[in-house]
Amino acid sequence: MASQILRKALRNRSLEQISSTFFTNPSTARVLSSPNRTFSSDVSPSSPIKATLFPGDGIGPEIAESVKKVLTTADVSIDWDEHFVGDKVDPRTQSFLTWESLESVRRNGVGLKGPMATPIGKGHRSLNLTLRKELGLYANVRPCYSLPGYKTRYDDVDLVTIRENTEGEYSGLEHQVVRGVVESLKIITRQASLRVAEYAFHYAKTHGRQRVSAIHKANIMRKTDGLFLKCCREVAEKYPEITYEEVIIDNCCMMLVKNPALFDVLVMPNLYGDIISDLCAGLVGGLGLTPSCNIGEGGICLAEAVHGSAPDIAGKNMANPTALLLSAVMMLRHLKLNDKADQIHGAIIKTIADGKYRTADLGGSSSTTDFTKAICDNL
Repeated sequence: MASQILRKALRNRSLEQISSTFFTNPSTARVLSSPNRTFSSDVSPSSPIKATLFPGDGIGPEIAESVKKVLTTADVSIDWDEHFVGDKVDPRTQSFLTWESLESVRRNGVGLKGPMATPIGKGHRSLNLTLRKELGLYANVRPCYSLPGYKTRYDDVDLVTIRENTEGEYSGLEHQVVRGVVESLKIITRQASLRVAEYAFHYAKTHGRQRVSAIHKANIMRKTDGLFLKCCREVAEKYPEITYEEVIIDNCCMMLVKNPALFDVLVMPNLYGDIISDLCAGLVGGLGLTPSCNIGEGGICLAEAVHGSAPDIAGKNMANPTALLLSAVMMLRHLKLNDKADQIHGAIIKTIADGKYRTADLGGSSSTTDFTKAICDNL
């Protein structure tokens, strides 16, 4: 089994499958096309959009309803193909996500995902890992920017983390050597590293970004992270107009909390991206305010809220839908519905800035329903 997974992880994937993406800040929103091909969409505001929806677990169904209400109010016509997490493991995916759910995303090419809980240290295969592996979601793009009217420790934060999403320590190759000793394999391939590096640099160029920072620990993991850096350097040579630097991950964490303005676009292997992107979310108010989007093979776009399922407040009408709403905005930009995306983004910002309707995590006492209604009113 391990050898089969390893062969799958090492499988050649073409750089030409780099997809398009976008940035959620309206002032810098552009469609990002691959350097090898141009993304195009025939979707118009009046055409119904076929999209997959994973409401998720815990608070997921509640915040998914908020998204549907806001998009309906904004006259965005979407035909949602909803798929819920099952209660039995599908042997074809080795998780609670069914093969039919994955096929829905492949068929529609675009989707939105709420939080999905995964057992820690036991149980079924991670739902998030299943999506990334089976759909080839190779890049996680997470913009972190200060929201006007919502004060945090830092002002004017505006950076983007781009995380390699398919390998590294998350390759899932673990086994017990002898009792009391387990081994986990970190997989870094040239193909995946070149692909995410190319994506990061092209993203920077398309969005007018000036700097790309490769985050690593190559001073210790000289072969794995060393290969990742070698690939980043190769790609950097093709973009002389963009400043390229390499930063060790522990130093990167210190620099981020001292002065986030030192960074612009950060690209990194899987585990580092998981850590750094959450750190960056903390700079602007937390995961409840941070959107995210996964870019996959064949142009697949799966936007998602990356916060937890919060089972302690599930069903209590207390959840903050902002992260999923902003992720939906990213999805709309992917479909080139920029006017609608701007409209919804502006309503979210205005509602939070006004301060009258905020959920508990934002220092207020509003319910999910009231917060959603306020956004709809501001549309």
